Amino acid sequence: MKTISNSELIARAASVIRSRRLGGFLVGDVGAALVTDKGIVHVGTCMDTSGLGICAEQSAIAAMLAAGEDRVRKIVAVWKDEHGKLFVISPCGHCRETMRQVCGATAKTEILLSKTKAVKLEKLLPFRNSWTKV
Repeated sequence: MKTISNSELIARAASVIRSRRLGGFLVGDVGAALVTDKGIVHVGTCMDTSGLGICAEQSAIAAMLAAGEDRVRKIVAVWKDEHGKLFVISPCGHCRETMRQVCGATAKTEILLSKTKAVKLEKLLPFRNSWTKV
């Protein structure tokens, strides 16, 4: 299995950023890339709508599922500002929950927070399996 560096995964995520207006909504301003346990990279981009919209991470996960895979080893989302400066962004709560549901209860998926820093999904969801009887 080919390994992919954090820098390469960030570059793949950045490669799908094409910010524009579509039907009055902003689309394509965030890109995401994930690598599966088989070493295959899937990408996605965001689409803001009047509802919740679709985040870039969710779009990449949907592409992975459509390809018949279901194990995310590592994922990153990036955004470019108006000057073209690239930022790695942490997943929102909706994306964290989507990843938890797709990646399973162990939540061992790596989330990139920078080129050099990654955390396991379980660290972003510290109370994911907490149930308390009332």
